[in-house]
Amino acid sequence: MKKGLIIMTDRFVDSVYSVETRAEISQHIELLAAPLTAEECLEYPDLLEQTEVIFSGWGAPVFDASFLEKAPRLEAIFYAGGTMKRLLTDDVWDRGIRVTTANVANAIPVAEYTVSQVLFSLKNGWQITRQVRKDRRYQFGQYHSLGAYKRTVGLISLSQVGRKTLELLRPYDLDVVCYDPFVSEEEADKLGVEKVSLEELFAGSDVASLHSPLLPETIGMINGDLLHSMKTNAIFINTARGAIVREEELIEVMKKRSDLTAILDVTHPEPP
Repeated sequence: MKKGLIIMTDRFVDSVYSVETRAEISQHIELLAAPLTAEECLEYPDLLEQTEVIFSGWGAPVFDASFLEKAPRLEAIFYAGGTMKRLLTDDVWDRGIRVTTANVANAIPVAEYTVSQVLFSLKNGWQITRQVRKDRRYQFGQYHSLGAYKRTVGLISLSQVGRKTLELLRPYDLDVVCYDPFVSEEEADKLGVEKVSLEELFAGSDVASLHSPLLPETIGMINGDLLHSMKTNAIFINTARGAIVREEELIEVMKKRSDLTAILDVTHPEPP
């Protein structure tokens, strides 16, 4: 039986690798110790030296040359999170180590949340909520709700979450457009979505939903000009990363455009 360790932050380890999950893992892998943090595992070089499989998640170590030297037998990494871009180095691939993540599984609840907000927002739900809080009275007839029928939803990036959101939106009679420079026109046609520029997406969408990865190229990509160009009563949703949005500019636009709604599942820094 191969030998392994669970290495991640202790804050989430029980929710990710529950007692039942650990018992299931133990049928296939001999877990050498109780879960360790990235810092704690370095205090047990004898365990790392034996480790062939690492189960990890949030708070994982960076798998660089220094770490891999301490784990010469490592064959596979199971990561119970999404992207590992900041954790993997070329040393992992040079060693032929297998890596798997939960990015597809993790995309499901984020996409479900996004769709719930798209539908609720298109019913003017957040506008009515704000007005009730302000006036302290029922807003009968205050807003004419157009609902979702023939409204336009713009998806910024067809990432795993973006693609799952697109899939979940299909039963609704919506027009969906996307901005993604890495998706070809041919692929967009197969997915049944129209490609547009970022400027066209913000100016033409009733809902603009951000699903881009956080990369040097995407930091600050969503600026005040894009947000200010949005249609009357439009909605901006961010379930990606806060740093992709120039949040100070977002605040200034929201002060000037009280008709707009921003739904921020993420912020920079996080937690806010």
